[in-house]
Amino acid sequence: MHEWNAPQKPADYAEESLITAILNGDYPPGTALPGERDLAAQLGLTRPTLRETLQRLARDGWITIRQGKPTLVNDFWREGGLNVLSTLVRYRHVPDDFVPCLLEVRLAMAPAYTAAAVRHDPQSMLTHLQSAAALEEDAGAFARYDWQLHHLLTIASGNPIYTLILNGFASFYEIMACQYFARAEARSFSRQFYADLCAAFVNTDAASAEAITRHVMEESIVHWQAVANLKSQEP
Repeated sequence: MHEWNAPQKPADYAEESLITAILNGDYPPGTALPGERDLAAQLGLTRPTLRETLQRLARDGWITIRQGKPTLVNDFWREGGLNVLSTLVRYRHVPDDFVPCLLEVRLAMAPAYTAAAVRHDPQSMLTHLQSAAALEEDAGAFARYDWQLHHLLTIASGNPIYTLILNGFASFYEIMACQYFARAEARSFSRQFYADLCAAFVNTDAASAEAITRHVMEESIVHWQAVANLKSQEP
């Protein structure tokens, strides 16, 4: 059976066009967007559709709508919300230090949500952790497993905000993780992490799980730097 692709909705098209223009620097932070009539004409939209799009962008922190005044473009790094993160990932518009910054955020969160998972719902994690022993020596397999591990840990923690934050960079995680796990040293290091973490969950030892996770998250930044150094040396 033929699979049909649904046409892009006008509001989605407008959102993509405006975000692309902001990211490309056509509308830098602090500048004003064209007036509603002109912008609707440039995009080939009705004014109600454009208003819907602008409300979306304002909700996520891309712009500030001012009654009776021009709409201003925000500094999305300072004024954006969680949806901005997922959008930047989707458009592959990230600075060179984005991954280390992301790993530092994970370092701040992962020990806490791992300890909470031990205290709140350890049994839900054991099947996944015990399956790590059967992981193939394949970067993609490790990347998928690692994402699932952290996703399940956030759910088991009982705090849904952790899961929402993690989901913000879901599409980016596996791409970067495949690069990370391309190194045998990284796979070996993580395999030991999964085994140690499994033991902590078996013993319902939240303090041990937290310490193990903190150490591994710190070391993962070092491992990623090794990946980045290798990439920088490529011709």
